[in-house]
Amino acid sequence: MSKYYECIFLDRDGTINFDPGYISCIEQFKFFDYTFKAMKLLSNLTSNFIIITNQSGVSRGLIKEDELIKINSFIHKKFSKYGLNLLRIYHCIDLPGNASEFRKPALGMFLQASQEHSINLSNCIMIGDSHKDIIPAFKLGMESMLVLSGNGLLDQKKFDNTCKPDYIVKNLLAGAQQLIR
Repeated sequence: MSKYYECIFLDRDGTINFDPGYISCIEQFKFFDYTFKAMKLLSNLTSNFIIITNQSGVSRGLIKEDELIKINSFIHKKFSKYGLNLLRIYHCIDLPGNASEFRKPALGMFLQASQEHSINLSNCIMIGDSHKDIIPAFKLGMESMLVLSGNGLLDQKKFDNTCKPDYIVKNLLAGAQQLIR
């Protein structure tokens, strides 16, 4: 029997969409061709999704904030089209060298989501392509899945025995298939 999650948290770039670098406009944003097949499978395990993403390109001047909002709106519409309940997209525009408590791997966006949506994080899973996605999940008692798409292949070497993902999979579709088994 598959586990039911209160919410599935997802990273954005490299997890649900191609990561060519800083995506500065909607025309550059491309979902992986398997993203919504994977999302439909994951919807058997939860009725709630949240995206948590660092978007320092805004602070670097590479992305205009109104373009980021357009991309977020596009993602919401696409999730809605497939009958998926995307509660919210949380993004942090902080630069790595000047990060607040909201820039992953810090916990701020997760704690804010938990508070705003009354979510018990220990009944959730975080799926991402970076150690920055797995560290907060580990600290918050969430399950975690590292996808090897995006930065995952490089980042899998950054884990030690104290903090490792619960699952390491090729991509979001392989991860969804593993979770519903």
